[in-house]
Amino acid sequence: MQMRYIHPPPGKPPGLLRKSAMIVAATALAGVALILSAVILTFLLAVGAVVFAILWWKTRGLRKQMTQQMRDIPPPGGGLEQGPADGEVIEGEAIRVDAKRNTP
Repeated sequence: MQMRYIHPPPGKPPGLLRKSAMIVAATALAGVALILSAVILTFLLAVGAVVFAILWWKTRGLRKQMTQQMRDIPPPGGGLEQGPADGEVIEGEAIRVDAKRNTP
């Protein structure tokens, strides 16, 4: 199959009417594309909002259960109060505790 190109007749450029029609057609096509993209975007946002709402509603019990479990976890350190440590602080990073001083 051989491809042939169709060229306008030589020496006859498109007239003013044809140019005007092409500009009107291109503008109309751009307007239709803009409106179609806005409609598609609106539809996708609506579908996304519905899916989000359904997932949020279906997982509400799980969220309540997780919140309750987080409240039931004891605080770090087992709830024991710790007083000041006896010892020498070395550059604020460690405490040296002498075993002889801490024995009663």
